[in-house]
Amino acid sequence: MFLTISATGTPERPATDLGFLLHKHPDKSQAFSTSYGTAHVLYPEASVERCTAALLLEVDAVALVRRGKGKGRGGAPDAALAQYVNDRPYAASSLLAVALSSVFSSAMKGACAARPDLPARPLPLRIEVPALPARGGPDIVRALFEPLGWTVTAQPVALDAEFPQWGDSRYVGLVLESAELTLAEALRHLYVLLPVLDDAKHYWVAPDEVDKLLRAGEGWLPDHPEHRLITSRYLSRRWSLTRQAMERLELVRLAEADDSEVEEIDNAVDESTDTEEKPVPLAVQRRDAIVAALQASGAARVLDLGCGQGQLVQALLKDVRFTEIVGVDVSVRALTIAARRLKLDRLGERQASRVTLFQGSLAYTDKRLKGYDAAVLSEVIEHLDLPRLPALEYAVFGSARPRTVLVTTPNVEYNVRWETLPAGHSRHGDHRFEWTREEFRAWARRVAERHGYDVEFTPVGPDDPEVGPPTQMAVFSMASAQSNTPTTAKEEKAA
Repeated sequence: MFLTISATGTPERPATDLGFLLHKHPDKSQAFSTSYGTAHVLYPEASVERCTAALLLEVDAVALVRRGKGKGRGGAPDAALAQYVNDRPYAASSLLAVALSSVFSSAMKGACAARPDLPARPLPLRIEVPALPARGGPDIVRALFEPLGWTVTAQPVALDAEFPQWGDSRYVGLVLESAELTLAEALRHLYVLLPVLDDAKHYWVAPDEVDKLLRAGEGWLPDHPEHRLITSRYLSRRWSLTRQAMERLELVRLAEADDSEVEEIDNAVDESTDTEEKPVPLAVQRRDAIVAALQASGAARVLDLGCGQGQLVQALLKDVRFTEIVGVDVSVRALTIAARRLKLDRLGERQASRVTLFQGSLAYTDKRLKGYDAAVLSEVIEHLDLPRLPALEYAVFGSARPRTVLVTTPNVEYNVRWETLPAGHSRHGDHRFEWTREEFRAWARRVAERHGYDVEFTPVGPDDPEVGPPTQMAVFSMASAQSNTPTTAKEEKAA
């Protein structure tokens, strides 16, 4: 991965001033260690008339894979191969942008203690990037750089020079030239637009990326004709972050138009008083949805299978319509905490008679689970290895056979909306899998058909138009013709 920055000069303003601005001496070759390889800075030429600084990023492909260790969102079949077969070591991308900000951090900020007058002085600059991925081709490269004062040459790279009929690749050889920009402005343009052109980042986009974008885009991004495209791509199309960035950019434009400070425009809220409603945690929304579904089913005797620390049991105890509540979990420690949460040793006789906790495994049939109106499997199935799932299916739907079964599980498609969830990671370290909406519905329909249930699906939490809700719930209701049909000996043997 390679980039060169060249400047021309005169005896009065020598080109070697570039060394002062970059804080890298032209007579030295320097190496900087990064978490994904080594960045080298060297000067192929350094004279009064012309000075060129080269940044060579030597990517450690194995280190890059280890940093992104995880199962990957959505379980794409080629995810494992793509970790090793890609263009990351060769084509300019977010890796190079991060190296620029790290190696040339002072230059990007416009700081030069040795020559304080230099950073504000425009330079005759020429920047070359031999291999730049450009999703959208040369046209998008020109659309992004030309409004910033660059003369752009974007030469498409053929897929194979020996087979011109194959056409061009998505890569271009880029040359940028300008005599109107400072070095700090040039570096900030590259820092933002390299990953925008690649339309990908090698790391998870967290909320602080909005601040990074606005800092690097100060003075040019708000008025750029493609600011929406830049913002969306830079933030990996995360709609919540993109919306936040666009709102802040609009404030900047309003402040500039009014010749005032952003703080003067954005003063509608008195920070001394907190009037904003706090969002309801997803766990609470999930419990409320389960309780509402149980109420709608008319269930009185309820099983909480995989009850954990007893939060749902506690919620059900508050409703007198649930006359018997049984919590089952394989963990003795979880049951101990649940008993402490419910204050079982201090409950009155009537309340205590409504609740029972016992240890059990959902991988085996258990006659104690038979005869109940409803069963709940809340955030349980994803903790099982997939080969063990059929055993749970039979234990609940084939053997216990409550009239209603509620199953909730994470929707893996929604994971991209969690701003603090690292890319490639599940929501919980113990999750053996996380399903898409289609995968969950296909499984639920197979289970319903096999065991004589009807099934409907309900979103839990905000239902995003693109990726759906954070939690998906299936409501199984025993088909009327099956309500009194016993499990056959053949089915028992098969299980």
